[in-house]
Amino acid sequence: MRRRLALLVAAAMALVLVAFLVPLALLLRTAAEDRAVAAARIQAQSLGALVATADPGALRLTVEQANVDAAHPVTVFLPDGTVLGAQIAATPAARLAAQRGSFSVAHADGREVLVAVQGLPGGTAVVRSFVPERDLRRGVTRAWLLLAAVGVALLLLGLAVADRLAVAVVRPIRTLAAVSEGLSGGDLDRRAPAGDGPPEVRLVAAALNRLAGRIRDLLRQEREAAADLSHRMRTPMTALRLDAEGLADPGEAARMLEHVGALDRALTAVIEDARRERDAPACDAAAVVAERVAFWSVLAEDQGRAARLDLAPGPLPVAVAAADLAAAVDALLGNVFAHTEEGTGFAVALTAAPGRVELAVSDDGPGFDPAAGERGVSGGGSTGLGLDIARRTAESTGGRLRIAGSRVTVELLTDP
Repeated sequence: MRRRLALLVAAAMALVLVAFLVPLALLLRTAAEDRAVAAARIQAQSLGALVATADPGALRLTVEQANVDAAHPVTVFLPDGTVLGAQIAATPAARLAAQRGSFSVAHADGREVLVAVQGLPGGTAVVRSFVPERDLRRGVTRAWLLLAAVGVALLLLGLAVADRLAVAVVRPIRTLAAVSEGLSGGDLDRRAPAGDGPPEVRLVAAALNRLAGRIRDLLRQEREAAADLSHRMRTPMTALRLDAEGLADPGEAARMLEHVGALDRALTAVIEDARRERDAPACDAAAVVAERVAFWSVLAEDQGRAARLDLAPGPLPVAVAAADLAAAVDALLGNVFAHTEEGTGFAVALTAAPGRVELAVSDDGPGFDPAAGERGVSGGGSTGLGLDIARRTAESTGGRLRIAGSRVTVELLTDP
C-alpha cells in the first residue's frame, strides 16, 4: 500500500509538472526568439533613420562601422541597387519588403528581419538583418535544464511527503494486522492502539478490541460451561461407583472400580483443562500413546483382540496438550471396539519424521465409509464425532487427518 500511494502521488505530480513546465518551456523559447528578433529590428530601424537623412558616403561609413560591433551584420539595399554593409544578393523577402513594408520571415537556419525605409527620392530602401538559429535559442537550453531540475526536485519532495503520509496510514494498519495475528494465535490479551492512525483506522482498531474482548468472554463462558457439565456427571458416576462396590464378585468389583476411577480422573482432567488458560500446549506423544494403548489393551485382552504396538523411541514432543492427544487416541481406539466384531485385531504405530509425528491406528475390519472424517458423518451409526476429534487435534498443530480403508493416520507437527 505504501508503494502504491507513492506511485499514485508520483503520477499525479508528474501530470501537474508536465502541464505546468511544458508551456513554460515553450514560453521561454518564444521569449528568447522575440528578444533576439527585437534586438535585430531595433538595430535595423536605427540604421533606417540614417538611410533617410545621411548622404551616401556617410551612410556607407556608418553601416560599415555598425557591422564591426554588431552581433548580426546589416545589409542596406538602396533604391538605385546599391548594396551597403554585408555584400549579399537581394533576397526575395528584401524585394517584397520594398513593395509591402517591414516584416520578418523565418528560415530553416534563422530569421530574416527586414525594415523598409520609404520616402526616398529613388524609391524605398530596405535594411536587412539576419538572426541565426543559435542566437534565437540562446539561453533556452540552460533555462530548460533549470526547469527540469526544479521539476525533479519538486517531484522528489512530493514523493518524500507522500511517503511520510503513507507511513502514517500504513503503520497503524500493520499494527492491526499484527494484533489480528496474535489473536488468531491464541493471545487474547493483544489490543490495538485506539488513538493511532486516521479516524477510519481508529474505528477499526476499536472494533477489533471489542471483538477480542467478546471472544475472550465467550471462551471463558464456554470453559465454565464445560466444567459445570463435567461436574454434573459426578453424581451418576458416584452412583456407578456404589453399584460397583456392591458387586458380589470381588474381582469384577475391582475391575469396575478401576474403570470408574479412570472415568473420575478423566472428568477431573476435563474440569481442570476447561478452567485453565493454556499457552503453547505440548506433550510427549510416545508417553501419551503408550499409556492409552496400555489402558485399552485390558479390554482388548477380554475380547480376544490382538493388539500390535509399534512406537518410535521417545520422547516425541508435539504441539498439542496431553489431554487432547489422549482424547484423540481414545476416539480412534474407541471406534475400533465399537465398530468391529470381538476378536478383530488392531495395530497402533507411532513414527517420527522430520518436523512431524504420525500416529496410525488400523484394524482388521472392513474399513471406514468414504465420507467418514467429516463432523457428524459416521459409517457405523454413531455420532461421527470420534474422527472429528482426531481431525481437530491434528489441525490444531498444523497437521491433518488421513483415512485409507481401515487405517487412520493423524499427522502432528512437532513442538518447536
